[in-house]
Amino acid sequence: MGNVHVLEHPLLQHKLAILRDKNTGVKEFREVVGEISALMCYEATRDLPTREVMIETPIAMAKCKVLAGKKLAIVPILRAGLGMVDTIIDLIPSAKVGHIGLYRNPRTHEPVKYYCKMPPDISERHVIIVDPMLATGGSASDAITFIKEYGCHSITLMDIIAAPEGIAKVQKDHPDVDIFVAAVDEKLNENAYIVPGLGDAGDRIFGTK
Repeated sequence: MGNVHVLEHPLLQHKLAILRDKNTGVKEFREVVGEISALMCYEATRDLPTREVMIETPIAMAKCKVLAGKKLAIVPILRAGLGMVDTIIDLIPSAKVGHIGLYRNPRTHEPVKYYCKMPPDISERHVIIVDPMLATGGSASDAITFIKEYGCHSITLMDIIAAPEGIAKVQKDHPDVDIFVAAVDEKLNENAYIVPGLGDAGDRIFGTK
Protein backbone atom coordinates (compact mmCIF):
# COMPACT_ATOMS: atom_id res chain seq x y z
CA MET A 1 0.00 0.00 0.00
CA GLY A 2 2.85 2.35 -0.72
CA ASN A 3 3.32 4.88 2.07
CA VAL A 4 0.87 3.15 4.43
CA HIS A 5 2.33 1.44 7.49
CA VAL A 6 -0.02 -1.05 9.19
CA LEU A 7 1.26 -1.73 12.70
CA GLU A 8 0.44 -5.31 13.63
CA HIS A 9 2.21 -5.53 16.98
CA PRO A 10 0.36 -7.96 19.31
CA LEU A 11 0.02 -5.34 22.06
CA LEU A 12 -1.58 -2.93 19.63
CA GLN A 13 -3.98 -5.55 18.34
CA HIS A 14 -4.97 -6.57 21.87
CA LYS A 15 -5.72 -2.99 22.85
CA LEU A 16 -7.56 -2.39 19.59
CA ALA A 17 -9.91 -5.25 20.47
CA ILE A 18 -10.76 -3.42 23.70
CA LEU A 19 -11.61 -0.26 21.74
CA ARG A 20 -13.86 -2.15 19.34
CA ASP A 21 -15.90 -3.74 22.15
CA LYS A 22 -19.17 -1.81 22.54
CA ASN A 23 -19.17 -2.63 26.26
CA THR A 24 -15.89 -0.79 26.95
CA GLY A 25 -16.67 2.20 29.17
CA VAL A 26 -15.57 5.81 28.67
CA LYS A 27 -12.72 5.73 31.20
CA GLU A 28 -11.13 2.57 29.83
CA PHE A 29 -11.74 3.61 26.23
CA ARG A 30 -9.99 6.94 26.79
CA GLU A 31 -7.05 5.27 28.55
CA VAL A 32 -6.60 2.67 25.82
CA VAL A 33 -6.71 5.30 23.07
CA GLY A 34 -3.80 6.97 24.87
CA GLU A 35 -1.89 3.71 25.26
CA ILE A 36 -2.33 2.86 21.58
CA SER A 37 -1.22 6.35 20.60
CA ALA A 38 1.99 5.98 22.60
CA LEU A 39 2.75 2.59 21.04
CA MET A 40 2.07 3.95 17.55
CA CYS A 41 4.24 6.99 18.22
CA TYR A 42 7.24 4.72 18.74
CA GLU A 43 6.80 3.38 15.20
CA ALA A 44 5.87 6.69 13.57
CA THR A 45 9.06 8.29 14.91
CA ARG A 46 11.36 5.35 14.21
CA ASP A 47 13.26 7.20 11.46
CA LEU A 48 13.82 10.50 13.28
CA PRO A 49 17.44 11.60 12.78
CA THR A 50 19.88 11.46 15.69
CA ARG A 51 23.31 12.86 16.47
CA GLU A 52 26.07 11.59 18.74
CA VAL A 53 26.97 13.33 21.99
CA MET A 54 29.30 12.50 24.86
CA ILE A 55 27.60 11.98 28.23
CA GLU A 56 29.35 11.52 31.55
CA THR A 57 27.76 8.66 33.48
CA PRO A 58 28.56 7.95 37.17
CA ILE A 59 31.15 5.47 35.86
CA ALA A 60 32.71 6.84 32.65
CA MET A 61 32.17 8.87 29.50
CA ALA A 62 29.67 7.35 27.05
CA LYS A 63 28.89 8.03 23.43
CA CYS A 64 25.08 8.48 23.18
CA LYS A 65 22.51 9.44 20.58
CA VAL A 66 20.00 12.29 20.92
CA LEU A 67 17.38 13.61 18.54
CA ALA A 68 18.69 15.90 15.82
CA GLY A 69 17.21 17.91 13.00
CA LYS A 70 13.61 19.06 12.99
CA LYS A 71 11.62 19.18 16.21
CA LEU A 72 8.11 17.78 16.36
CA ALA A 73 4.62 19.19 16.39
CA ILE A 74 1.52 17.16 17.20
CA VAL A 75 -1.68 18.35 15.50
CA PRO A 76 -4.91 16.64 16.56
CA ILE A 77 -7.99 16.92 14.38
CA LEU A 78 -10.66 18.09 16.82
CA ARG A 79 -12.23 16.72 18.72
CA ALA A 80 -11.44 13.02 18.78
CA GLY A 81 -7.76 13.63 18.01
CA LEU A 82 -7.37 15.25 21.42
CA GLY A 83 -7.60 11.80 22.98
CA MET A 84 -4.29 10.87 21.33
CA VAL A 85 -2.21 13.89 22.34
CA ASP A 86 -1.33 13.57 26.04
CA THR A 87 0.52 10.25 25.91
CA ILE A 88 2.51 11.41 22.86
CA ILE A 89 3.52 14.57 24.72
CA ASP A 90 4.55 12.38 27.66
CA LEU A 91 6.99 10.65 25.30
CA ILE A 92 8.16 13.84 23.56
CA PRO A 93 7.77 16.75 26.01
CA SER A 94 9.48 19.21 23.66
CA ALA A 95 6.83 18.73 20.96
CA LYS A 96 4.47 21.64 20.39
CA VAL A 97 0.75 21.20 19.76
CA GLY A 98 -1.43 22.77 17.08
CA HIS A 99 -5.16 22.23 16.61
CA ILE A 100 -7.41 21.83 13.58
CA GLY A 101 -11.17 21.85 14.10
CA LEU A 102 -13.23 20.14 11.42
CA TYR A 103 -16.77 18.84 11.39
CA ARG A 104 -18.45 16.63 8.85
CA ASN A 105 -21.47 18.01 7.00
CA PRO A 106 -24.14 15.38 7.77
CA ARG A 107 -25.65 15.70 4.31
CA THR A 108 -22.58 15.80 2.07
CA HIS A 109 -20.11 14.12 4.49
CA GLU A 110 -17.59 16.80 3.48
CA PRO A 111 -15.34 18.37 6.18
CA VAL A 112 -15.83 21.99 7.21
CA LYS A 113 -13.03 23.89 9.03
CA TYR A 114 -14.10 25.90 12.08
CA TYR A 115 -10.79 26.32 13.93
CA CYS A 116 -7.08 26.28 13.08
CA LYS A 117 -4.27 27.38 15.42
CA MET A 118 -0.61 26.44 14.97
CA PRO A 119 2.68 27.09 16.79
CA PRO A 120 4.51 30.03 15.18
CA ASP A 121 7.45 27.86 14.13
CA ILE A 122 5.29 25.05 12.70
CA SER A 123 7.00 25.20 9.30
CA GLU A 124 10.31 24.23 10.93
CA ARG A 125 8.89 21.12 12.59
CA HIS A 126 7.99 17.60 11.57
CA VAL A 127 4.22 17.46 11.97
CA ILE A 128 2.31 14.39 13.14
CA ILE A 129 -1.43 14.78 12.49
CA VAL A 130 -3.48 12.52 14.77
CA ASP A 131 -7.08 11.33 14.63
CA PRO A 132 -8.44 7.95 15.80
CA MET A 133 -10.41 7.29 12.61
CA LEU A 134 -9.54 7.68 8.92
CA ALA A 135 -12.96 7.21 7.31
CA THR A 136 -13.67 9.07 4.06
CA GLY A 137 -10.27 10.72 4.23
CA GLY A 138 -11.80 14.14 3.62
CA SER A 139 -10.94 15.60 7.02
CA ALA A 140 -7.42 14.16 6.98
CA SER A 141 -6.73 15.37 3.45
CA ASP A 142 -8.00 18.86 4.24
CA ALA A 143 -5.99 18.94 7.48
CA ILE A 144 -2.83 18.06 5.56
CA THR A 145 -3.63 20.79 3.03
CA PHE A 146 -4.06 23.34 5.84
CA ILE A 147 -0.73 22.28 7.37
CA LYS A 148 1.04 22.62 4.04
CA GLU A 149 -0.32 26.16 3.74
CA TYR A 150 1.84 27.00 6.77
CA GLY A 151 4.91 25.97 4.78
CA CYS A 152 5.26 22.48 6.28
CA HIS A 153 6.91 19.83 4.12
CA SER A 154 7.51 17.04 6.64
CA ILE A 155 4.16 15.51 7.64
CA THR A 156 2.99 12.16 9.02
CA LEU A 157 -0.64 11.07 9.47
CA MET A 158 -1.36 8.72 12.40
CA ASP A 159 -4.78 7.04 12.76
CA ILE A 160 -5.82 4.05 14.84
CA ILE A 161 -8.35 2.59 12.38
CA ALA A 162 -8.66 3.34 8.66
CA ALA A 163 -11.07 2.49 5.88
CA PRO A 164 -9.65 1.68 2.44
CA GLU A 165 -11.55 4.66 1.03
CA GLY A 166 -9.84 7.04 3.42
CA ILE A 167 -6.40 5.68 2.69
CA ALA A 168 -7.02 5.99 -1.05
CA LYS A 169 -8.18 9.61 -0.65
CA VAL A 170 -5.09 10.68 1.31
CA GLN A 171 -2.73 8.78 -1.00
CA LYS A 172 -4.29 10.45 -4.04
CA ASP A 173 -4.22 13.97 -2.59
CA HIS A 174 -0.96 13.74 -0.62
CA PRO A 175 1.33 10.97 -1.90
CA ASP A 176 4.23 12.53 0.03
CA VAL A 177 2.65 11.86 3.46
CA ASP A 178 3.31 8.64 5.37
CA ILE A 179 0.23 7.06 6.98
CA PHE A 180 0.49 4.96 10.17
CA VAL A 181 -2.52 2.87 11.23
CA ALA A 182 -3.16 -0.02 13.62
CA ALA A 183 -5.83 -1.58 11.38
CA VAL A 184 -7.36 -1.27 7.91
CA ASP A 185 -11.02 -2.23 8.12
CA GLU A 186 -13.44 -3.54 5.51
CA LYS A 187 -15.30 -0.49 4.19
CA LEU A 188 -17.51 2.52 4.93
CA ASN A 189 -21.24 2.12 5.42
CA GLU A 190 -23.94 4.38 3.97
CA ASN A 191 -23.40 6.85 6.83
CA ALA A 192 -19.64 7.02 6.18
CA TYR A 193 -18.82 5.07 9.36
CA ILE A 194 -16.02 2.52 9.29
CA VAL A 195 -17.14 -1.14 9.29
CA PRO A 196 -16.58 -2.91 11.65
CA GLY A 197 -14.84 0.09 13.23
CA LEU A 198 -15.59 1.09 16.81
CA GLY A 199 -18.41 3.61 16.48
CA ASP A 200 -17.94 7.35 16.96
CA ALA A 201 -14.51 7.77 18.54
CA GLY A 202 -15.21 11.29 19.82
CA ASP A 203 -18.41 10.23 21.56
CA ARG A 204 -16.71 7.24 23.16
CA ILE A 205 -13.68 9.27 24.33
CA PHE A 206 -15.71 12.11 25.82
CA GLY A 207 -18.86 10.26 26.85
CA THR A 208 -21.17 12.17 24.53
CA LYS A 209 -23.81 11.02 22.06
